[in-house]
This record gives sequence, structure tokens and C-alpha cells, in this order.
Amino acid sequence: MSDNLPPPPPEQPQPSPWAPPAAPPGKQQRTGLIVSLAVGGGLVVAGALVALVYSLLDSVSDSIALPPARSDAPYSGPYDEQPYDEQPYGEDPVEEDPVEEEPEPVVSGPAAERDVTITRCARDSLIGWQHADLTVVNGGRSPAGYVVFVEFLDTKGAVLTDGIATTDDLAPGASVKVKAQGVGEVPTGTTCRVKQVTRDPM
Repeated sequence: MSDNLPPPPPEQPQPSPWAPPAAPPGKQQRTGLIVSLAVGGGLVVAGALVALVYSLLDSVSDSIALPPARSDAPYSGPYDEQPYDEQPYGEDPVEEDPVEEEPEPVVSGPAAERDVTITRCARDSLIGWQHADLTVVNGGRSPAGYVVFVEFLDTKGAVLTDGIATTDDLAPGASVKVKAQGVGEVPTGTTCRVKQVTRDPM
């Protein structure tokens, strides 16, 4: 045996098991053609869709009715209408009752003050508030309502507080007892005085 042996062939790199198989040389050109046709066809379809949408929007905008423009003509008066010859709905006209005037005017002052009498002026011993018991007699010719204003005075005549009493629909000649309550504590010896009376005929 001789020691001169040919050198071993260089090792070829082994393909990775994860790499895709190599394509045959003829298929490379066919794949490029398919991709080019697919992209071109997609562009044609997209262009057709854009043209279709544009034509639909154009036809819809033409079919929408816009409101008419405002007129620059001057304002004209209302139309002359003929009055109805008959009552609507076949109803007879309703005659209104004549308005009756008030038999008496609202009275304020001495004439009305004569209808009110203070029957008692007292101070509440628990809270120190003053009140006046009143009798109201309707001296008028028709039923009336009364509003009575009462003042509560100290020993020097200064007004400490006031109160009010009211009555409604008091018949002529009839009487009623009412109470005017003061607000706030007052000293002993406080007196009561009718300040104003208003008589309002009903």
C-alpha cells in the first residue's frame, strides 16, 4: 500500500432542515409572472370600485331635493279671508252673562275701622308675645272680606311689633271674632292699636 492517497473531498455544507426546498430554476420565472398579474388585477378591480362608488354618490346627490332659496320679494300682507257664514261644528253661539259691577268699592280708612273692635289685648306669660282679640262686624251692604293691621306699642307709644288678622265672606251685619298675633317678645304694659282696616266686597 502506498502512502500517497488522494486527499479527501472537502465537506459540503448541509442544508438546514428548516429551510424551504430550493425551487427548480424554471418555476422562479413563473412565480414572478403570477405575482405581477395578481397585483395588476387587484389595481384594476380597485379602480373599478372607486369609479362605481363615485358614480353612485353623484347620482344620490342629484336626487336629494334642496330647499328653495329665500325670496327677495318684499313682505305681503295676510290673505283676505271670507268670514264663516255659519258657526263651526254646528254649535249655537253662547251668550255671556253681563259682567256685574261690584256693589261696593274696596274701603279703607275710618269707615272700615268702625267695623273692628279690640276686645282684648294680652301678653302671653310663657313666651312674652302680644296678641289682640278682635270682633269684626260687616257694616256694608254686601258680603266682604276684611284685613286688619294691628300695632303693639310700648308705654311711650313706640311701635314694638305688629300683627294681622283676616276674615273672608262676612255677610252684611254678621260678626266674627279673630286674633292678630304679634311676633317677638314685648315688655309688660304693651298696648294694642288698630292701624288700618281694609274691607273688600265679595
